[in-house]
Amino acid sequence: MFVPRATAALVAGAVTAVLAACSPDAAARPAVSPAGAGAATASAASAPAAPAPSPSRTPSPSPSLPAAVPKRASALSIPSAGISGLRVVPYEGTTDDAPGTRIQDRGVAASPYGEGGGVGPGQVGNFLVTAHRLSAGGPLRDLPAVKPGAEVHVTLDGVTYTYEITATRSTSFRSERSLAEQRAAVPGSPGKAPTRAMITISTCATPEDDAAGNFWRDPLGNPEHRIDKVGVLRRTAPADAPAG
Repeated sequence: MFVPRATAALVAGAVTAVLAACSPDAAARPAVSPAGAGAATASAASAPAAPAPSPSRTPSPSPSLPAAVPKRASALSIPSAGISGLRVVPYEGTTDDAPGTRIQDRGVAASPYGEGGGVGPGQVGNFLVTAHRLSAGGPLRDLPAVKPGAEVHVTLDGVTYTYEITATRSTSFRSERSLAEQRAAVPGSPGKAPTRAMITISTCATPEDDAAGNFWRDPLGNPEHRIDKVGVLRRTAPADAPAG
């Protein structure tokens, strides 16, 4: 039978396509039309890149964290008042609370830290020191006579911190504002950020209160008023260094 030349060519092309589709690598090569290939390329180009994994970082400590207060006792000396080597015991609390009063009853000074307390020797803020004036040997009996310009030496761990007395304050146990001023990081200025190391040395004003007819006492036996000597750190030196 005679087959037209065009029909024969069509049949041959169809056979070739069938054979190609049945070849072993046909399954491994998906057929993509030219239009489909262009769309796939555009889709790949427009797809967002997967974000690179971010490296793990150790958080940095906050620069606003206060320095840790040493938990070891220091020694306080005020040459102009005849006070030498008075032991200052740190504890967590606030000025003249029950734990602090018990420490003072042993004839030594107490230094509160933490919320409502102060800092340690030489640290920026208010280093609070309280001790008895009349009882337990009266270690601060002569504190009221200390004048501005007097030096206070505090020794801890082989270092001596020298403060200069700059002011005298009176604190009332019956005034929350007055107590806040005594315990403030900047003495007399509650809420103000400290920029230097300061000290507040406090003792009772029992003779002065009694002379004025003020016999008020708190549950721990403290009179209403305290006499506070406030000072500023002037120098730091090894404990065995000669006085400057």
